[in-house]
Amino acid sequence: MISNANLPGTAMAYEDNNIFAKILRGDAAAARVFENAHTLAIMDVMPQADGHTLVLPKATAENLFDLPDEAAAQVMHTTRRIAAAVRDAFRADGVRLMQFNGTAAGQTVFHFHMHIIPCHAGQALRGHTRAMAEMPLLLEHAEKIKAELQKFR
Repeated sequence: MISNANLPGTAMAYEDNNIFAKILRGDAAAARVFENAHTLAIMDVMPQADGHTLVLPKATAENLFDLPDEAAAQVMHTTRRIAAAVRDAFRADGVRLMQFNGTAAGQTVFHFHMHIIPCHAGQALRGHTRAMAEMPLLLEHAEKIKAELQKFR
């Protein structure tokens, strides 16, 4: 087992006032897709494509280097499941998974999270952090993904 404390780039203190920490605590709204004891999947409010979903660990981790091994395993388990539902719900030709560590890499919210972005052949992704989607649309997209998740049970 790798000790996360010995990995280079490990942060010393997690900032618990970031938007994802607030969402996990119930202090901020989100279009929720899936939740279990270890993870939460929500719609990205600045989607690069319809169906752009985020998977958050409930563990407090700023980035990959802070994420405990068990939490990382749980995030990947949930990501795989949600990615399949996103692909099917949005009839995607492919699915892009992205994850950023540090400002230089493009991280803007300092709570580890995975992006699941459905991709369609010949269709460019929208720029991230450009425009916020309306909550009714995000809730509609969340429902489409939830419907696909029901098929996997």
